[in-house]
Amino acid sequence: MQPGLPTDTDTSDDHLMSAYARGDAAAFEALYTRHQAGLYRFVRRLLGSALSAQADEVFQDTWLRVVNARASWQPQGASFRTWLFTLAHHRVIDVWRRSGREVSITTDDDEAPWEPDAANGVPWQQWPAPQGEDIAFWRRAGERLLACLEELPLPQRSAFLLHHDDELPLAEVARALEVGFETAKTRLRYAMSKLRSCMGAYLAPLNGTEASR
Repeated sequence: MQPGLPTDTDTSDDHLMSAYARGDAAAFEALYTRHQAGLYRFVRRLLGSALSAQADEVFQDTWLRVVNARASWQPQGASFRTWLFTLAHHRVIDVWRRSGREVSITTDDDEAPWEPDAANGVPWQQWPAPQGEDIAFWRRAGERLLACLEELPLPQRSAFLLHHDDELPLAEVARALEVGFETAKTRLRYAMSKLRSCMGAYLAPLNGTEASR
């Protein structure tokens, strides 16, 4: 690393990665510290509960790929974070295919939004009504959202998590998924539609005042 180059939040990812490519191990440690939580969350939620046991493997292998690519890495329009999530996304697809799951390049966007089965049709049956900061209610709402996420096709789940969970701009989502901007936009739109259908089936109906807002 250049003498005096800090590794705190004032240093860009690109500068840190360039420094690491020149042999500065502290730069890698800074990158790892900065992105480990977000990357692991992305991997874990993309794999879902059925493949959660593979999360550590995918997470570690993604960082190993960063290490192996350090000598040849060059910024090519995408941010380091976007590139990092692209590597992770590739590994998740590998795990899905290895497990026997079909991973379509398309998103089945012409299908109707997912709906819960009849047995679960009663909106949040026996759930507590939200009372301000009711912890039990919001915890279970979060659990419901995670369950709904697992109903999404992988391409749509990826777009949703990158945009809403990891706060990547839509253009960076497209780069991370290696698709066109309009394709990323379509995947996100269908993901939101299906999630609203899924969550709406469990949410109590709004009263007249709330519905009119």
